[in-house]
Amino acid sequence: MFILNPDPFLVPSFRISPFKTNFIEYNNNLQESNYDKEYFDDKFGNNWQYTLNGREAIKLALSHYKLDKTDLVTVLTTSNNFYISSCVTKEIEQVCKWNREITEETKVIFVNHEFGYPFEEMEELKKLNLPIIEDCCTTFFSQDKNDKVGKYGEFSIYSFPKFFSIQIGGLIVKNVNDLDSRSSMITSQEERYIKNVLSDSLQNEEKLLLKRKENFEFAFSLLSELGFTLRFESKEKVVPSVLLLNNNNIIKDLGLAKEYLFRCGIQCSVFYGEDAFFIPNHQNLSQMEMIYICECIKNYIKINS
Repeated sequence: MFILNPDPFLVPSFRISPFKTNFIEYNNNLQESNYDKEYFDDKFGNNWQYTLNGREAIKLALSHYKLDKTDLVTVLTTSNNFYISSCVTKEIEQVCKWNREITEETKVIFVNHEFGYPFEEMEELKKLNLPIIEDCCTTFFSQDKNDKVGKYGEFSIYSFPKFFSIQIGGLIVKNVNDLDSRSSMITSQEERYIKNVLSDSLQNEEKLLLKRKENFEFAFSLLSELGFTLRFESKEKVVPSVLLLNNNNIIKDLGLAKEYLFRCGIQCSVFYGEDAFFIPNHQNLSQMEMIYICECIKNYIKINS
């Protein structure tokens, strides 16, 4: 059985990120490695650098364009829903204005490949001859049919905690040459830590991806029995960052359900603007842990039906 209403100090913790507390020791004991450089050079060429996080990568990319407060960055997303993370908008707001539709005033297009699902009209955007920044924070492993995600824009940015057992770290890939004056605030110690963790994880990429796929399919098989459906179509080259589900009006108040699941120790959120929500789904969840998450959702429906 599962204890669904323990003392607040005794709840478990299931994050969107694969990071778990035991990785503090594991990561600290990793041997130094440069496998990350070999991997990223092969994936991106030599035009990449580490950052503290995805937010700093956004900041560095925006700094290239010398935008002023009246300039406009247009944010596009895979779903075309109005929802966009404040991690993105707050960084843009420090520099200039933003909107959600391309206009004559648009100076830069910021494309958010959402939840691991690539924006499908990148070739059409390229024809506009506007600078493009690709937000690949949730699409580290995903690709489109052209295998060009991360290569359409002048910059692409990544966030490591979305897919790896790490608390910090981002990446900016530069498809332009003029970045000499822009540098990250990351320290040499932090960079070495990121290199070691990423090297360890990337050497086990095949195993990591297989486990994520198995967990995704297992969790969805449980939740589909309740009537939930996938918000995005599954595709061979797509590695989702979360399990994003259409609610189909099963849960009457997704906001209250979110609060309940947080009390159960489950990080989750509503896909605001739609009748949909998302929960953790990564390689470090066991089947029993996913059963627990599903049982919490079942219990919420039961007590609120």
